[in-house]
Amino acid sequence: MADETTALNAFTHPEGAALCSEDVLFHIQANGDWLYLNSPLPPKFAALFSSILHCIDNEYYLITPVEKVKVSVDSYPLSLVDYESSSTIEPPYDTQLSFTSSIGTQLQAVNFTDVIVTDDGIYAPLVRGLVGQLNRACYYRYINEYLSCD
Repeated sequence: MADETTALNAFTHPEGAALCSEDVLFHIQANGDWLYLNSPLPPKFAALFSSILHCIDNEYYLITPVEKVKVSVDSYPLSLVDYESSSTIEPPYDTQLSFTSSIGTQLQAVNFTDVIVTDDGIYAPLVRGLVGQLNRACYYRYINEYLSCD
């Protein structure tokens, strides 16, 4: 994650990317759907824009080398609908979870121990300060595979 920030800083203006507008142009709904100027954004464009989405001081922005755009988010920027797990065969035997979002993006693997389980849901820290929330089906699958006491 630090490498992405370093690379972004190398390509932006010395004072940082300029804010394009004070207006919020993009909105991400609680179910993970994206809107642009209150109109649905096709998933392929949402997936493209999600690759430049950042969370900085609890505010969301799409950041390019020359400008940034404000994004409003209902709850979490990415709804996680599926995951695959993989484990290392040598110590320390880390389990990594690779998530798929509701807009079809494949996300970088997250260490199993970094996943946050609360009474309200299950969350995974992602790149660029983002956090994704497991949707209902993924939530129950995770509970059954990792948290069952059977």
